[in-house]
This record gives sequence, C-alpha cells and structure tokens, in this order.
Amino acid sequence: MKPYIKGGGTLEVLLVDAEDIRHTNVLGTPAYYVILECGTQVYRSKKSSEEDEKVCWNEKFTFEFSDWKNLTHLKFRIMDTEMFTDDGFVGETMIHIGGIITEGKDRGFIEVKPAPYNVVLEDDTYKGEIKIGFRFVANKEAVVNTREYLAENNTKPRGSICRTIANLWKGLRWRFLFCQRTDSNNSRKHIKEC
Repeated sequence: MKPYIKGGGTLEVLLVDAEDIRHTNVLGTPAYYVILECGTQVYRSKKSSEEDEKVCWNEKFTFEFSDWKNLTHLKFRIMDTEMFTDDGFVGETMIHIGGIITEGKDRGFIEVKPAPYNVVLEDDTYKGEIKIGFRFVANKEAVVNTREYLAENNTKPRGSICRTIANLWKGLRWRFLFCQRTDSNNSRKHIKEC
C-alpha cells in the first residue's frame, strides 16, 4: 500500500556562492548578503566579502510549511552593504518551486544539486549568477498494512518412543557392520601390497 502524504514538508535551501555580480560600492570592498523569501518566511544570510570575483556564503536555510498550495516561488534578493547610505540592491533571482514540491510530494524526497541561476538587475537585464541547491522532504505518515496468516497444521502424530529407539539401533548396527567389513577389506589389501 502506498504511504499517505500530508500537505506539508520541509524545503532546505543551500545558498552556495555568486559570480560576476554587479558592484554598487563606490568606495571600499563590497560585502554582500542575501534576503530569502518564501511565502511569509524571510531569512537573511551572513555577509560575505568578495574574493576573485566570487562571493561565498555556503549557508543552509530551512523553510517548514504545513500547506504548500499557495507557494509558487522563492525569491533571492542580493544586497550590498553601504557605509553611509542604505544598503544597495544588487539583483535578484526568482525560482519557481512548484515542480520541486510536486515531485518531492510524489516521491517523499527530492534533492536538486546546486546549480547557477541568473541574477536579474533592476532594468530586467542579467549580470552574474548565484548558485543554489534544494532539498524537499515531504511529511509522511505511513499507513501500516497488516496481514494475517493462518498456519496450516501439517504436523504428523508422533510414534512411540520404543519404535524410535529400535529404528535408531538398527541404523547404528548396520553402520557398525558396514564399517567393520570395509576396514577388514582395507587391511587385507594393505597386507597383500606389502
């Protein structure tokens, strides 16, 4: 029987890194962070400094929901910390998660390895990529299917103990006689060869 799956589950998001994203700082080195939004839940990543045109976070976020019907996308807003003004908008990525959730609910579990997604700027052009991975685990409640088996009564009535001992004695007597004859024949052959 197939297990019954409730409407909820857990979506784990792995925010890995970003490459070639836009710099909004005029002075100093940029420090980026990401705001993740899924439904009513919002997370903020740690700040990261740029090294070799690649920004690294390697952070995991967990979104838990009891109902996935109204969730269609996950939004990632990349922000740059500014020293004297409000933080600057770098770009955003919106990922539709309906397919991940549907597949995960059908299988009970799905994992999408980290892959690059385009970063969309304010003017709807693309600049850079952000690498993100997903894991969805559906809440499961297994329905136990019980089966009952009736054991057949194939037991035979036992014979008397005297009969069992008599049969055992016959078998031992024949083995003893057979072994004696074989041993005496082997010893005769051994004498003739010498």
